[in-house]
This record gives sequence, structure tokens and C-alpha cells, in this order.
Amino acid sequence: MNEDAMSKEQTAIPEHRPVEVLVDADACPVKEEVYKVAERHGVPVTLVANQFMRMPRRDEWAIPISFVKVEDGPDVADDHIAAIAHPRAVIVTADILLAQRCLAKGASVIGTTGKPFTENSIGSAVAMRNLMADLRETSDIGGGPPPFSKADRSRFLSSLHEILERLKRTRV
Repeated sequence: MNEDAMSKEQTAIPEHRPVEVLVDADACPVKEEVYKVAERHGVPVTLVANQFMRMPRRDEWAIPISFVKVEDGPDVADDHIAAIAHPRAVIVTADILLAQRCLAKGASVIGTTGKPFTENSIGSAVAMRNLMADLRETSDIGGGPPPFSKADRSRFLSSLHEILERLKRTRV
């Protein structure tokens, strides 16, 4: 078997893989919102982080919510999420480079402020991220993203609902 055929075989996704939500959970401000929307759609949720965190009680939600603790280290959680991303997965992350990796695997990706990352938008998002990193290194520009707002939370709920609706209607 040639290399191309082997790589296609290794990345083949089962035709009827279930929809699921994968959360880059270390600093995610919308975990409760993920649970609410996922429960409404009957979709399981997996949190991935390199530190232990409070998990909801099993009787709190009617959907499976699981937790994967990865080793400490830079990008270890991102590497795990990118490795298991697939076309029926919704990835919740604020990490633009992780979003890019997951989009390349056909996953749907949504930022914690509700802005979906798409094939059309990821290039400019990566470029802006790199520009801002360069500016922070070469000048006194500091800070990070603006504070998380109620509008961000509302936009996130709406966007996640729309993505899950779309995925439930389509087969991969």
C-alpha cells in the first residue's frame, strides 16, 4: 500500500460517527453553557485539560460528560484534542492554532465568545494572532482579549446550537 493510501486509511472516519463536543477546558469560561446546549441536543461532551477540575455530578446532566486529564506541558491538551478531532466533532477553544488544526481535520470549531472559526476566517485569525504576538514582543503592548461579556455568552449559546443543529442534519 502506498503512503497516500495508508494515510487516508489511518484518517478514515466511520460513516456514522456520533456528534460530540470536545472542550479545550483549562481556561474555558463557557463549560456550563456547553453542557446546557449539548443536553438539549443529546450530545456527549468531553473536557480536555492538563489540570484536574470540578466536574458536574453525574445526576446533574442527562448526557455523558467525560474528562481527559493529559500530562502537563505546553500544547499537550491541544495535541490530544487535535488528534481526536473529526468531522462530527465540535471543538470549543479560544486557541487559534488549535482551531486551525481541528479545521484541517474537518471538525467544526467555535471560540468561547461564540465566533465560529471557518476555513475562510482561520487564515486571517492566525495572521492577526501572529502580528499581535510580534507587537507584544517588540513593544510595551500588553493585555489580552477584552473581558468576557453577557453578549459573548449569548452569542456562544446561539452559535453552538446552530452548529449542533447543522451536524445533526448531515451525515459524514
